[in-house]
Amino acid sequence: MHGAMRSTIAGLSEGDRTSEGERTGGLRLGCRTLAKSGAVFLVTLLAWGGHATARSAPESFADLAESLLPAVVNVSTTQSLSRSESREFEELFKDFFERRGPRGEEAPPQRRAPSSLGSGFIIDSSGFIVTNNHVIAEADEVTVRLHDNSTYKAEIVGRDEKTDLALLKVDADKPLPAVKWGNSDRLRIGDWVMAIGNPFGLGGTVTAGIVSARQRDINAGPYDDFIQSDAAINRGNSGGPMFNMDGDVVGVNTAIFSPSGGSVGIGFAIPSALAANVIRQLKDGGTVRRGWLGVRIQTVTEELAEGLRLGKAHGALVAHVTEGGPAEAAGIKQGDVILRFDGREVGEMRKLPRMVAETPIGDKVKVTVWRKGNSGFSEQSLDVTLGELDDTQVAAVSPTGRTLEDESGQIESLGLGLAAITPELRQRFQLDDKAAGVLITDVADAGSAAEKGLRPGDVIVEVDQEEVSSPSEVVDRVEKARDEGYRVVTLLVLRQGDFQWVAVPISS
Repeated sequence: MHGAMRSTIAGLSEGDRTSEGERTGGLRLGCRTLAKSGAVFLVTLLAWGGHATARSAPESFADLAESLLPAVVNVSTTQSLSRSESREFEELFKDFFERRGPRGEEAPPQRRAPSSLGSGFIIDSSGFIVTNNHVIAEADEVTVRLHDNSTYKAEIVGRDEKTDLALLKVDADKPLPAVKWGNSDRLRIGDWVMAIGNPFGLGGTVTAGIVSARQRDINAGPYDDFIQSDAAINRGNSGGPMFNMDGDVVGVNTAIFSPSGGSVGIGFAIPSALAANVIRQLKDGGTVRRGWLGVRIQTVTEELAEGLRLGKAHGALVAHVTEGGPAEAAGIKQGDVILRFDGREVGEMRKLPRMVAETPIGDKVKVTVWRKGNSGFSEQSLDVTLGELDDTQVAAVSPTGRTLEDESGQIESLGLGLAAITPELRQRFQLDDKAAGVLITDVADAGSAAEKGLRPGDVIVEVDQEEVSSPSEVVDRVEKARDEGYRVVTLLVLRQGDFQWVAVPISS
Protein backbone atom coordinates (compact mmCIF):
# COMPACT_ATOMS: atom_id res chain seq x y z
CA MET A 1 0.00 0.00 0.00
CA HIS A 2 0.98 3.64 -0.39
CA GLY A 3 2.32 5.51 2.60
CA ALA A 4 -1.07 7.12 3.19
CA MET A 5 -2.62 3.70 3.64
CA ARG A 6 -0.45 2.65 6.56
CA SER A 7 -2.23 0.16 8.77
CA THR A 8 -1.36 -2.26 11.54
CA ILE A 9 -1.13 -6.03 11.55
CA ALA A 10 -0.96 -6.82 15.25
CA GLY A 11 -0.44 -10.02 17.20
CA LEU A 12 -3.43 -10.67 19.43
CA SER A 13 -1.65 -11.31 22.72
CA GLU A 14 -1.02 -8.50 25.17
CA GLY A 15 2.68 -8.71 24.23
CA ASP A 16 1.92 -8.24 20.55
CA ARG A 17 4.05 -7.80 17.46
CA THR A 18 3.25 -5.28 14.74
CA SER A 19 4.12 -5.01 11.09
CA GLU A 20 3.12 -2.55 8.45
CA GLY A 21 0.60 -2.81 5.69
CA GLU A 22 -1.88 -5.29 4.37
CA ARG A 23 -1.84 -6.82 0.94
CA THR A 24 -5.31 -6.38 -0.50
CA GLY A 25 -6.67 -8.75 -3.08
CA GLY A 26 -8.84 -7.91 -6.09
CA LEU A 27 -12.14 -6.05 -5.68
CA ARG A 28 -14.98 -8.17 -4.34
CA LEU A 29 -18.70 -7.70 -4.87
CA GLY A 30 -20.44 -5.79 -2.09
CA CYS A 31 -19.15 -3.03 0.17
CA ARG A 32 -15.96 -2.56 2.14
CA THR A 33 -14.65 0.23 4.37
CA LEU A 34 -11.02 1.39 4.28
CA ALA A 35 -9.38 3.65 6.88
CA LYS A 36 -7.12 6.26 5.27
CA SER A 37 -5.44 9.10 7.17
CA GLY A 38 -8.21 9.22 9.74
CA ALA A 39 -11.01 9.35 7.14
CA VAL A 40 -13.33 6.54 6.15
CA PHE A 41 -14.02 5.70 2.54
CA LEU A 42 -16.96 3.47 1.60
CA VAL A 43 -16.42 1.61 -1.66
CA THR A 44 -19.60 0.19 -3.16
CA LEU A 45 -19.53 -2.11 -6.17
CA LEU A 46 -22.55 -3.02 -8.25
CA ALA A 47 -23.20 -6.73 -8.65
CA TRP A 48 -24.18 -8.37 -11.89
CA GLY A 49 -27.72 -9.66 -12.27
CA GLY A 50 -27.07 -13.32 -11.41
CA HIS A 51 -29.05 -15.23 -8.77
CA ALA A 52 -27.58 -17.04 -5.75
CA THR A 53 -29.18 -18.95 -2.92
CA ALA A 54 -27.99 -18.05 0.59
CA ARG A 55 -28.29 -20.29 3.61
CA SER A 56 -29.86 -18.64 6.65
CA ALA A 57 -27.75 -17.72 9.66
CA PRO A 58 -27.79 -20.11 12.62
CA GLU A 59 -30.71 -19.45 14.95
CA SER A 60 -28.29 -19.50 17.87
CA PHE A 61 -24.68 -20.38 18.63
CA ALA A 62 -25.51 -21.22 22.24
CA ASP A 63 -25.45 -25.02 22.08
CA LEU A 64 -22.23 -25.03 20.07
CA ALA A 65 -20.55 -22.52 22.39
CA GLU A 66 -21.62 -24.41 25.50
CA SER A 67 -20.02 -27.61 24.24
CA LEU A 68 -16.75 -25.96 23.16
CA LEU A 69 -16.01 -23.41 25.89
CA PRO A 70 -14.56 -25.98 28.36
CA ALA A 71 -11.77 -26.84 25.87
CA VAL A 72 -10.58 -23.22 25.51
CA VAL A 73 -8.05 -21.95 28.05
CA ASN A 74 -6.38 -18.76 29.18
CA VAL A 75 -2.58 -18.69 28.83
CA SER A 76 -0.44 -16.33 30.91
CA THR A 77 3.32 -16.09 31.32
CA THR A 78 5.82 -14.70 33.80
CA GLN A 79 9.45 -13.81 33.28
CA SER A 80 12.32 -13.52 35.78
CA LEU A 81 14.23 -10.26 35.77
CA SER A 82 17.61 -9.41 37.26
CA ARG A 83 17.62 -6.94 40.14
CA SER A 84 18.78 -4.08 37.90
CA GLU A 85 16.03 -4.83 35.38
CA SER A 86 13.31 -5.24 37.98
CA ARG A 87 14.03 -1.81 39.45
CA GLU A 88 12.55 -0.29 36.32
CA PHE A 89 9.22 -1.81 37.30
CA GLU A 90 9.33 -1.07 41.04
CA GLU A 91 8.47 2.10 42.86
CA LEU A 92 11.03 4.69 41.85
CA PHE A 93 11.24 6.39 45.23
CA LYS A 94 11.54 3.32 47.44
CA ASP A 95 14.63 3.48 49.62
CA PHE A 96 17.48 1.56 48.00
CA PHE A 97 18.42 -0.40 51.13
CA GLU A 98 14.90 -1.71 51.60
CA ARG A 99 15.50 -3.73 48.48
CA ARG A 100 18.69 -5.35 49.85
CA GLY A 101 19.10 -8.53 51.81
CA PRO A 102 19.74 -8.52 55.58
CA ARG A 103 23.52 -8.23 55.08
CA GLY A 104 23.45 -5.91 52.16
CA GLU A 105 23.60 -8.73 49.58
CA GLU A 106 21.81 -8.39 46.29
CA ALA A 107 18.32 -9.86 46.64
CA PRO A 108 17.35 -12.80 44.41
CA PRO A 109 15.78 -12.15 41.00
CA GLN A 110 12.28 -10.80 41.17
CA ARG A 111 9.22 -12.19 39.45
CA ARG A 112 7.34 -9.91 37.10
CA ALA A 113 3.56 -10.00 36.97
CA PRO A 114 2.05 -11.86 33.99
CA SER A 115 3.56 -10.19 30.92
CA SER A 116 1.58 -11.91 28.21
CA LEU A 117 -2.04 -12.91 28.15
CA GLY A 118 -3.37 -15.07 25.38
CA SER A 119 -5.58 -18.03 24.64
CA GLY A 120 -5.21 -21.67 23.74
CA PHE A 121 -7.23 -24.81 23.28
CA ILE A 122 -6.93 -28.41 24.44
CA ILE A 123 -6.32 -30.69 21.47
CA ASP A 124 -5.76 -33.88 23.47
CA SER A 125 -7.51 -34.94 26.68
CA SER A 126 -4.14 -35.93 28.19
CA GLY A 127 -3.32 -32.21 28.47
CA PHE A 128 -1.80 -31.00 25.18
CA ILE A 129 -2.68 -27.37 24.46
CA VAL A 130 -2.20 -25.34 21.28
CA THR A 131 -1.38 -21.61 21.36
CA ASN A 132 0.66 -19.02 19.47
CA ASN A 133 4.42 -18.87 19.83
CA HIS A 134 4.35 -15.12 20.44
CA VAL A 135 2.13 -15.71 23.48
CA ILE A 136 4.78 -17.76 25.30
CA ALA A 137 7.97 -16.36 23.73
CA GLU A 138 10.73 -15.69 26.30
CA ALA A 139 8.52 -16.97 29.13
CA ASP A 140 10.10 -18.54 32.21
CA GLU A 141 6.81 -19.90 33.45
CA VAL A 142 3.55 -20.55 31.64
CA THR A 143 0.26 -20.85 33.51
CA VAL A 144 -2.93 -22.24 32.01
CA ARG A 145 -6.36 -21.46 33.46
CA LEU A 146 -9.20 -23.74 32.43
CA HIS A 147 -12.83 -22.82 31.96
CA ASP A 148 -13.63 -24.06 35.50
CA ASN A 149 -10.94 -21.70 36.89
CA SER A 150 -8.53 -24.50 37.79
CA THR A 151 -4.92 -23.56 37.01
CA TYR A 152 -1.87 -25.58 35.99
CA LYS A 153 1.78 -24.91 35.32
CA ALA A 154 2.45 -25.78 31.67
CA GLU A 155 5.51 -27.23 30.00
CA ILE A 156 6.51 -25.91 26.58
CA VAL A 157 6.69 -29.05 24.45
CA GLY A 158 7.84 -27.23 21.34
CA ARG A 159 7.31 -24.13 19.27
CA ASP A 160 7.72 -23.02 15.68
CA GLU A 161 8.55 -19.38 14.99
CA LYS A 162 7.96 -19.66 11.24
CA THR A 163 4.25 -20.41 11.70
CA ASP A 164 3.89 -18.75 15.14
CA LEU A 165 2.59 -21.94 16.75
CA ALA A 166 3.44 -23.57 20.08
CA LEU A 167 2.40 -26.71 21.98
CA LEU A 168 2.03 -26.84 25.77
CA LYS A 169 1.46 -29.77 28.15
CA VAL A 170 -0.21 -29.76 31.55
CA ASP A 171 -0.45 -32.66 33.98
CA ALA A 172 -4.03 -32.91 35.20
CA ASP A 173 -5.48 -35.54 37.48
CA LYS A 174 -8.32 -36.24 35.08
CA PRO A 175 -8.97 -36.28 31.32
CA LEU A 176 -9.53 -32.78 30.03
CA PRO A 177 -12.22 -31.68 27.55
CA ALA A 178 -10.65 -31.54 24.09
CA VAL A 179 -11.58 -30.44 20.59
CA LYS A 180 -10.45 -31.87 17.26
CA TRP A 181 -9.02 -30.47 14.06
CA GLY A 182 -11.30 -29.75 11.12
CA ASN A 183 -10.48 -29.35 7.45
CA SER A 184 -9.83 -25.69 6.67
CA ASP A 185 -9.48 -26.48 2.96
CA ARG A 186 -13.25 -27.00 2.87
CA LEU A 187 -13.98 -23.49 4.12
CA ARG A 188 -15.62 -21.20 1.62
CA ILE A 189 -15.79 -17.43 1.65
CA GLY A 190 -19.05 -16.61 3.40
CA ASP A 191 -19.11 -19.66 5.70
CA TRP A 192 -19.96 -19.04 9.35
CA VAL A 193 -17.17 -19.40 11.91
CA MET A 194 -17.02 -18.94 15.67
CA ALA A 195 -14.05 -17.69 17.71
CA ILE A 196 -13.49 -18.33 21.41
CA GLY A 197 -10.74 -16.66 23.39
CA ASN A 198 -9.71 -14.44 26.25
CA PRO A 199 -9.69 -10.86 24.91
CA PHE A 200 -8.10 -8.32 27.26
CA GLY A 201 -7.94 -10.97 29.99
CA LEU A 202 -11.68 -10.87 30.55
CA GLY A 203 -12.16 -14.63 30.42
CA GLY A 204 -13.81 -16.97 27.93
CA THR A 205 -15.57 -14.91 25.26
CA VAL A 206 -17.49 -16.12 22.19
CA THR A 207 -17.85 -14.20 18.94
CA ALA A 208 -19.04 -15.23 15.49
CA GLY A 209 -18.72 -14.05 11.91
CA ILE A 210 -18.05 -15.27 8.40
CA VAL A 211 -14.97 -16.17 6.41
CA SER A 212 -14.10 -12.95 4.59
CA ALA A 213 -11.16 -14.23 2.52
CA ARG A 214 -8.67 -17.05 2.29
CA GLN A 215 -4.96 -17.45 1.55
CA ARG A 216 -4.08 -14.02 2.90
CA ASP A 217 -0.40 -13.05 2.98
CA ILE A 218 0.26 -10.48 5.73
CA ASN A 219 4.07 -10.72 5.74
CA ALA A 220 4.09 -12.51 9.10
CA GLY A 221 6.28 -15.40 7.92
CA PRO A 222 7.42 -17.50 4.97
CA TYR A 223 4.33 -19.73 5.02
CA ASP A 224 1.55 -17.14 5.28
CA ASP A 225 -1.80 -18.59 4.22
CA PHE A 226 -4.23 -16.94 6.64
CA ILE A 227 -7.98 -17.23 6.88
CA GLN A 228 -9.54 -13.77 7.16
CA SER A 229 -12.69 -13.44 9.24
CA ASP A 230 -14.93 -10.63 10.46
CA ALA A 231 -15.57 -12.34 13.82
CA ALA A 232 -14.75 -9.85 16.59
CA ILE A 233 -11.34 -10.84 17.93
CA ASN A 234 -8.98 -8.63 19.91
CA ARG A 235 -5.73 -8.70 21.83
CA GLY A 236 -5.76 -11.70 24.10
CA ASN A 237 -7.43 -13.86 21.45
CA SER A 238 -4.01 -15.01 20.21
CA GLY A 239 -3.80 -18.78 20.16
CA GLY A 240 -7.54 -19.24 20.53
CA PRO A 241 -9.51 -21.50 18.19
CA MET A 242 -11.69 -20.67 15.22
CA PHE A 243 -14.47 -23.24 14.82
CA ASN A 244 -16.69 -24.23 11.94
CA MET A 245 -20.34 -24.98 12.56
CA ASP A 246 -19.53 -28.66 13.23
CA GLY A 247 -17.45 -27.64 16.22
CA ASP A 248 -14.11 -28.53 14.62
CA VAL A 249 -11.04 -26.27 14.82
CA VAL A 250 -10.40 -24.78 11.39
CA GLY A 251 -8.01 -22.04 12.44
CA VAL A 252 -5.83 -20.55 15.19
CA ASN A 253 -6.55 -16.84 15.73
CA THR A 254 -3.25 -15.00 15.43
CA ALA A 255 -3.39 -11.39 14.20
CA ILE A 256 -5.68 -8.48 13.48
CA PHE A 257 -5.67 -5.59 11.02
CA SER A 258 -6.44 -2.49 13.03
CA PRO A 259 -5.58 1.21 12.93
CA SER A 260 -6.78 1.52 16.54
CA GLY A 261 -5.59 -1.73 18.15
CA GLY A 262 -9.14 -3.02 18.58
CA SER A 263 -11.29 -5.16 16.34
CA VAL A 264 -12.42 -3.57 13.10
CA GLY A 265 -13.72 -6.82 11.66
CA ILE A 266 -10.48 -7.98 10.02
CA GLY A 267 -8.84 -10.88 11.85
CA PHE A 268 -6.47 -13.59 10.66
CA ALA A 269 -6.23 -17.25 11.64
CA ILE A 270 -3.66 -19.90 10.78
CA PRO A 271 -5.59 -22.58 8.83
CA SER A 272 -5.87 -26.00 10.43
CA ALA A 273 -4.45 -27.58 7.27
CA LEU A 274 -1.14 -25.94 8.19
CA ALA A 275 -1.41 -25.92 11.98
CA ALA A 276 -2.36 -29.59 12.46
CA ASN A 277 0.81 -30.81 10.71
CA VAL A 278 3.06 -28.46 12.72
CA ILE A 279 1.44 -29.42 16.04
CA ARG A 280 1.70 -33.12 15.22
CA GLN A 281 5.43 -32.78 14.66
CA LEU A 282 5.88 -30.76 17.84
CA LYS A 283 4.00 -33.42 19.78
CA ASP A 284 6.05 -36.24 18.27
CA GLY A 285 9.51 -34.72 18.55
CA GLY A 286 9.39 -31.15 19.88
CA THR A 287 10.62 -29.70 16.57
CA VAL A 288 9.37 -29.21 13.02
CA ARG A 289 11.25 -30.78 10.12
CA ARG A 290 10.61 -29.32 6.69
CA GLY A 291 11.45 -30.29 3.17
CA TRP A 292 14.17 -28.35 1.37
CA LEU A 293 14.48 -27.70 -2.36
CA GLY A 294 17.56 -25.45 -2.40
CA VAL A 295 16.50 -22.50 -4.55
CA ARG A 296 15.91 -18.79 -4.16
CA ILE A 297 12.78 -17.73 -5.97
CA GLN A 298 10.95 -14.56 -6.93
CA THR A 299 7.53 -13.53 -8.19
CA VAL A 300 6.77 -13.75 -11.90
CA THR A 301 5.40 -10.32 -12.75
CA GLU A 302 3.46 -9.55 -15.93
CA GLU A 303 6.59 -8.00 -17.46
CA LEU A 304 8.78 -10.94 -16.47
CA ALA A 305 6.18 -13.31 -17.92
CA GLU A 306 6.39 -11.46 -21.22
CA GLY A 307 10.16 -11.53 -21.18
CA LEU A 308 10.10 -15.26 -20.40
CA ARG A 309 7.52 -15.87 -23.17
CA LEU A 310 5.31 -17.44 -20.54
CA GLY A 311 1.94 -16.14 -21.68
CA LYS A 312 0.56 -15.32 -18.21
CA ALA A 313 2.19 -14.47 -14.89
CA HIS A 314 2.34 -17.61 -12.76
CA GLY A 315 4.85 -19.95 -11.17
CA ALA A 316 8.05 -19.23 -9.21
CA LEU A 317 11.12 -17.87 -11.00
CA VAL A 318 14.42 -19.40 -9.84
CA ALA A 319 16.86 -16.58 -9.04
CA HIS A 320 19.58 -18.82 -7.61
CA VAL A 321 20.23 -22.54 -7.16
CA THR A 322 22.06 -23.57 -3.99
CA GLU A 323 25.26 -25.42 -4.70
CA GLY A 324 25.01 -29.04 -3.58
CA GLY A 325 21.27 -28.79 -2.89
CA PRO A 326 18.43 -31.07 -4.08
CA ALA A 327 17.47 -28.70 -6.92
CA GLU A 328 20.98 -28.66 -8.37
CA ALA A 329 21.20 -32.45 -8.15
CA ALA A 330 17.90 -32.74 -10.06
CA GLY A 331 19.00 -30.34 -12.81
CA ILE A 332 16.93 -27.26 -11.90
CA LYS A 333 18.66 -24.19 -13.29
CA GLN A 334 18.79 -20.48 -12.63
CA GLY A 335 16.11 -18.89 -14.83
CA ASP A 336 13.73 -21.85 -14.70
CA VAL A 337 10.13 -21.07 -13.77
CA ILE A 338 8.66 -23.75 -11.50
CA LEU A 339 5.10 -24.30 -12.74
CA ARG A 340 4.08 -27.47 -10.91
CA PHE A 341 5.36 -29.20 -7.79
CA ASP A 342 4.36 -32.75 -6.97
CA GLY A 343 1.35 -32.50 -9.28
CA ARG A 344 0.10 -29.20 -7.81
CA GLU A 345 -0.01 -25.94 -9.75
CA VAL A 346 2.23 -23.17 -8.46
CA GLY A 347 -0.15 -20.33 -9.20
CA GLU A 348 1.86 -17.82 -7.16
CA MET A 349 5.47 -17.79 -6.03
CA ARG A 350 4.55 -17.67 -2.32
CA LYS A 351 2.75 -21.01 -2.52
CA LEU A 352 5.89 -22.97 -3.39
CA PRO A 353 7.69 -22.64 0.00
CA ARG A 354 4.69 -24.11 1.80
CA MET A 355 4.35 -26.94 -0.73
CA VAL A 356 8.00 -27.83 -0.25
CA ALA A 357 7.90 -27.48 3.53
CA GLU A 358 4.93 -29.80 3.87
CA THR A 359 6.43 -32.54 1.69
CA PRO A 360 8.15 -35.35 3.65
CA ILE A 361 11.94 -35.24 3.65
CA GLY A 362 13.43 -37.78 1.26
CA ASP A 363 10.36 -37.98 -0.98
CA LYS A 364 10.97 -37.96 -4.73
CA VAL A 365 8.61 -35.48 -6.38
CA LYS A 366 7.94 -34.40 -9.95
CA VAL A 367 8.76 -30.74 -10.69
CA THR A 368 7.67 -29.13 -13.96
CA VAL A 369 9.71 -26.12 -15.09
CA TRP A 370 9.50 -23.62 -17.94
CA ARG A 371 12.97 -23.44 -19.50
CA LYS A 372 14.70 -21.82 -22.42
CA GLY A 373 16.44 -24.27 -24.72
CA ASN A 374 18.03 -24.19 -28.15
CA SER A 375 14.63 -24.17 -29.82
CA GLY A 376 13.00 -21.68 -27.44
CA PHE A 377 11.01 -22.07 -24.25
CA SER A 378 9.23 -25.30 -23.29
CA GLU A 379 8.08 -27.29 -20.28
CA GLN A 380 10.40 -29.90 -18.82
CA SER A 381 9.74 -32.43 -16.06
CA LEU A 382 12.37 -33.25 -13.43
CA ASP A 383 12.52 -35.64 -10.46
CA VAL A 384 13.69 -34.01 -7.21
CA THR A 385 14.50 -35.81 -3.96
CA LEU A 386 13.86 -33.33 -1.16
CA GLY A 387 16.42 -32.65 1.54
CA GLU A 388 15.86 -31.29 5.04
CA LEU A 389 15.71 -27.55 5.64
CA ASP A 390 18.52 -26.33 7.88
CA ASP A 391 17.88 -22.85 9.23
CA THR A 392 21.60 -22.27 9.75
CA GLN A 393 22.51 -22.97 6.13
CA VAL A 394 23.40 -20.08 3.86
CA ALA A 395 22.94 -20.60 0.15
CA ALA A 396 26.26 -20.32 -1.72
CA VAL A 397 26.67 -17.81 -4.53
CA SER A 398 29.16 -19.20 -7.04
CA PRO A 399 29.26 -17.22 -10.28
CA THR A 400 31.93 -18.39 -12.67
CA GLY A 401 34.98 -16.17 -13.08
CA ARG A 402 36.05 -15.04 -16.57
CA THR A 403 38.62 -12.71 -18.03
CA LEU A 404 36.79 -9.75 -19.55
CA GLU A 405 37.95 -7.38 -22.23
CA ASP A 406 38.25 -3.70 -21.35
CA GLU A 407 35.11 -2.28 -22.93
CA SER A 408 32.32 0.15 -22.16
CA GLY A 409 29.06 1.11 -23.82
CA GLN A 410 25.64 2.72 -23.58
CA ILE A 411 22.15 1.30 -24.07
CA GLU A 412 19.87 4.27 -24.63
CA SER A 413 16.78 2.05 -24.93
CA LEU A 414 17.25 0.97 -21.30
CA GLY A 415 19.00 4.06 -19.98
CA LEU A 416 22.16 2.23 -18.93
CA GLY A 417 25.89 2.88 -19.02
CA LEU A 418 27.91 -0.35 -19.07
CA ALA A 419 31.50 -1.46 -18.64
CA ALA A 420 33.53 -4.62 -18.50
CA ILE A 421 34.69 -5.47 -14.98
CA THR A 422 38.28 -4.34 -14.49
CA PRO A 423 40.34 -4.53 -11.30
CA GLU A 424 39.89 -0.78 -10.82
CA LEU A 425 36.09 -0.97 -11.21
CA ARG A 426 35.91 -4.06 -9.02
CA GLN A 427 37.61 -2.11 -6.23
CA ARG A 428 35.61 1.07 -6.86
CA PHE A 429 32.23 -0.68 -6.67
CA GLN A 430 33.38 -3.17 -4.00
CA LEU A 431 32.54 -6.21 -6.12
CA ASP A 432 33.23 -9.73 -4.99
CA ASP A 433 36.34 -11.29 -6.52
CA LYS A 434 34.21 -13.89 -8.29
CA ALA A 435 31.55 -11.51 -9.62
CA ALA A 436 31.35 -11.94 -13.39
CA GLY A 437 29.24 -10.26 -16.05
CA VAL A 438 28.80 -6.67 -17.22
CA LEU A 439 28.95 -3.79 -14.75
CA ILE A 440 26.32 -1.05 -14.70
CA THR A 441 28.23 2.20 -14.28
CA ASP A 442 25.47 4.73 -14.93
CA VAL A 443 21.65 4.77 -14.83
CA ALA A 444 19.69 7.54 -16.57
CA ASP A 445 17.14 9.12 -14.24
CA ALA A 446 14.38 9.02 -16.84
CA GLY A 447 15.20 5.57 -18.23
CA SER A 448 13.27 2.33 -17.85
CA ALA A 449 16.18 0.75 -15.93
CA ALA A 450 15.91 3.42 -13.23
CA GLU A 451 12.19 2.77 -12.94
CA LYS A 452 12.98 -0.88 -12.19
CA GLY A 453 15.47 0.01 -9.47
CA LEU A 454 18.74 -0.77 -11.26
CA ARG A 455 21.70 1.22 -10.01
CA PRO A 456 25.44 1.64 -10.56
CA GLY A 457 27.38 -1.28 -9.15
CA ASP A 458 24.83 -3.89 -10.24
CA VAL A 459 26.24 -6.62 -12.45
CA ILE A 460 24.25 -7.98 -15.42
CA VAL A 461 24.95 -11.72 -15.58
CA GLU A 462 22.39 -12.77 -18.20
CA VAL A 463 20.12 -11.14 -20.76
CA ASP A 464 17.05 -13.21 -21.69
CA GLN A 465 18.75 -16.21 -20.05
CA GLU A 466 21.91 -15.96 -22.09
CA GLU A 467 25.18 -15.19 -20.31
CA VAL A 468 26.92 -11.93 -21.17
CA SER A 469 30.54 -11.01 -20.62
CA SER A 470 30.87 -7.67 -22.40
CA PRO A 471 28.78 -4.53 -22.95
CA SER A 472 28.52 -5.31 -26.68
CA GLU A 473 26.87 -8.65 -25.87
CA VAL A 474 24.27 -6.87 -23.73
CA VAL A 475 23.61 -4.40 -26.55
CA ASP A 476 23.26 -7.25 -29.06
CA ARG A 477 20.79 -9.18 -26.87
CA VAL A 478 18.63 -6.10 -26.31
CA GLU A 479 18.62 -5.18 -30.01
CA LYS A 480 17.73 -8.76 -30.90
CA ALA A 481 14.75 -8.74 -28.54
CA ARG A 482 13.52 -5.43 -29.98
CA ASP A 483 13.96 -6.61 -33.56
CA GLU A 484 11.88 -9.71 -32.75
CA GLY A 485 9.05 -7.51 -31.52
CA TYR A 486 9.43 -7.98 -27.74
CA ARG A 487 8.72 -5.05 -25.44
CA VAL A 488 10.88 -6.15 -22.47
CA VAL A 489 14.15 -7.95 -21.76
CA THR A 490 14.83 -10.00 -18.65
CA LEU A 491 18.11 -9.26 -16.89
CA LEU A 492 19.70 -11.51 -14.27
CA VAL A 493 21.31 -9.00 -11.92
CA LEU A 494 23.86 -9.65 -9.18
CA ARG A 495 23.78 -7.15 -6.31
CA GLN A 496 25.86 -7.63 -3.15
CA GLY A 497 25.90 -11.40 -3.52
CA ASP A 498 22.19 -11.83 -4.33
CA PHE A 499 20.69 -12.66 -7.71
CA GLN A 500 17.43 -11.19 -8.98
CA TRP A 501 15.56 -11.26 -12.27
CA VAL A 502 14.44 -7.85 -13.51
CA ALA A 503 12.16 -7.23 -16.50
CA VAL A 504 13.09 -3.93 -18.16
CA PRO A 505 10.92 -2.33 -20.87
CA ILE A 506 12.71 -1.48 -24.11
CA SER A 507 12.01 2.12 -25.06
CA SER A 508 11.81 3.17 -28.70
